[in-house]
Amino acid sequence: MELILSCLPKTWLIDIDGVILKHNGYKQDGEKLLPGVTDFWRQISEEDYIILLTARTEEMRESTLISLTKYGLRYNMIIFNIPTGERICINDIKPSGLLTSYAVNLFRDVGLDHLKIIKDTRL
Repeated sequence: MELILSCLPKTWLIDIDGVILKHNGYKQDGEKLLPGVTDFWRQISEEDYIILLTARTEEMRESTLISLTKYGLRYNMIIFNIPTGERICINDIKPSGLLTSYAVNLFRDVGLDHLKIIKDTRL
């Protein structure tokens, strides 16, 4: 799957468990980075803002931060204790017609191997 995006700075909202780390891995055999996550992270511009989302409790904050550091995943903010249901992003369309909101639903624990960012300089 390709995400065709503008060259403008972006805000990324990315779930932790099941998207970048194995779902509930910390409860089982330890934190494991899912396939393609490192390569995907390299595609995210340094000027972009990354917000990680998780239903993990605040008690899991320190161990989660250690794991993210271990795997070299940069982020600007992490929001803990969020509900496990749907996450809805609502945004406006720019007057130019540029869509300013996207949603990508992945099967749990498949990783980010198949997700590529394409920057379209025309947008």
